[in-house]
Amino acid sequence: MTFQQLTYVVEISKCGSINKAAHKLFLSQSGISTAVRELEEELGIRFFTRSNRGVEFTPEGKEFLSYAVSLLEQKQRIESLYGEASAAAAPVRFSVSTQRYPFTEDAFLRMLQSAQENRYCFSIREAGMDAVIDDVYDHRADIGVIFLTELTEKIIRRLLDARELEFHEIAAVSPCIYVRKGHPLANRDGVSEEDLAGYPYVSFEHNQGVGTDFSEEYQTLSLKKPAQQISVNNRATMMNVLANTDAYTTGSGLLVERLTSQAVVTIPLAGKTCMRLGWIRSRSSKISPQAARFVGLLDQSIAESIAFTERVHRSLCRSEG
Repeated sequence: MTFQQLTYVVEISKCGSINKAAHKLFLSQSGISTAVRELEEELGIRFFTRSNRGVEFTPEGKEFLSYAVSLLEQKQRIESLYGEASAAAAPVRFSVSTQRYPFTEDAFLRMLQSAQENRYCFSIREAGMDAVIDDVYDHRADIGVIFLTELTEKIIRRLLDARELEFHEIAAVSPCIYVRKGHPLANRDGVSEEDLAGYPYVSFEHNQGVGTDFSEEYQTLSLKKPAQQISVNNRATMMNVLANTDAYTTGSGLLVERLTSQAVVTIPLAGKTCMRLGWIRSRSSKISPQAARFVGLLDQSIAESIAFTERVHRSLCRSEG
């Protein structure tokens, strides 16, 4: 099968006859007929039937036609992007896939604001940890942002090693709960699992069959989810649920001053081991200048988020006192 054969079939559909298509393409009718017949024999289908009124496409022919049109459009797009006639340089590309962290978004915004390239194509995607790892493994993302805990590290590292990915830690932080500013627990220095009894628990949804090791939230063996559970699929909805109910969730607790709703605060979860925040990349690929720049901005954003979150918590504790 060739693009030339696809062009013939598409042109015949536009013209309604082989003769008109041949005339438009400046080819002989017998040449087009032979090329189309060879393609029909190769694929084992009949594209159309002939009549005095021209040609009528069969159901199989109509289905094939939709694919042929799409392939020809893709071919034209590639030629326009990379053809010899194109004098413009290719855009600089960078992509990050991340768990739903405001500090990753903050680092991405900083990268956009400091971009000096004339042409670029930057992208950010928020997803569950399993999808982040898949994105980096399949080279859909240059960098992935995830976290490890004492409970999940062995399983996650085993998966990363199997996929030739490496984890680079940026910071270790104490796990926290997220609640609204007026929540009954909001002004405490810390909370225990017992303190959370009776409050609804909100979490990000994940694909069926994906283990809790890949959850967005901080998981422990002893922390049991309550009878009242809420599932959401994006960070904005999560923040709105927390800001307007007595629900809580668990995580890094880090807040970004310019991105996080002031209606939501975080409180340390007592007696739990640290969350290790970091980024992953493929061992087989050299890190690009854009990815290296983003990692530096991510490091800066996390450091500032830690400092801001600590200030907010101290202010809440002073106001209670």
